Formats: sequence, structure tokens, C-alpha cells
Amino acid sequence: MQEYIEGAIRWATERLGSTEYAFMCYGFLEDAYELGNGIVLDGQGCSAKEAADAYGARRGPEIPLRGAYVFYDCWGVIDGDSRNWGHIGLSLGDGQVVHAWDKVRVDGYLDIETLAAAPGWTKPSYLGWAPAEQILQGMQVSVNLKENGGA
Repeated sequence: MQEYIEGAIRWATERLGSTEYAFMCYGFLEDAYELGNGIVLDGQGCSAKEAADAYGARRGPEIPLRGAYVFYDCWGVIDGDSRNWGHIGLSLGDGQVVHAWDKVRVDGYLDIETLAAAPGWTKPSYLGWAPAEQILQGMQVSVNLKENGGA
């Protein structure tokens, strides 16, 4: 389990400053686990908010565990559809989260609530987190990724 967490965090932090995933936070986290480890996740939902609901994101007194998905409410409009699309980041386990906002960046998990919202969007509001063990349930090793230099 720990090797998958470290692979995802390594992959994600190697992209700090990149704008390739600007406002594509859920895809960024799935890629972190999948491309960082040569696996395919049994992903939940099509948006960060749907994933939060599917994983039963919970809020607790402790900081999110290393490798956890950290979820936020975040409302906005995509292709004329206004709803809570959510926001998501990957916990570094020390209260910091790597995530794709305007660029790939690291922020405190509660500090994310203070980020400037894109036009037509609300600021993120912390929902809770889901541990890596839950995210990795149903994963499969990807033969294609392994053959193409994946983990």
C-alpha cells in the first residue's frame, strides 16, 4: 500500500508549477495514482464531488492521512451546467495537500478554502477525506503502463 502512496505523491510533486492540469483536479489525482504506479483505479464518479460522495468523505479531528484524497465543495459552471463539481487534492500527511488549481501546487488542507475562485466559481469548502486503502480498492495492474515504462 505504501509503495502506491509514495508513487502517487512522487508523480504529483514532480509536476509542481505545471498548468497542464489547471482546473482538472480529479483527473490530476487519478493520473497521480495510475501513472505514478502503473495501475488502473476503479474510479468513483465523474467529478470530485461525485467521488467525495461515493467514497463517503469524512471529516475528523485529525489531519488527512498521507495518500488520502482530500475533498472540497466547489460550485461553478462547466458547459452551461451549474453545480457542485467539487475540488480534490492528495494529502502529503503533514497537513499539506498537492492539488491542481490554477497550476499544480501545495497548500495547507484548510488553506485551500482561501484560494481565489475562478470567475463564476465559489471558493472551495473543506468536506473531508478518504484514505488510500479505500481509493485503491478494485485497482488493477496495467500491463500497458508497465510495458511503456510505468512502475
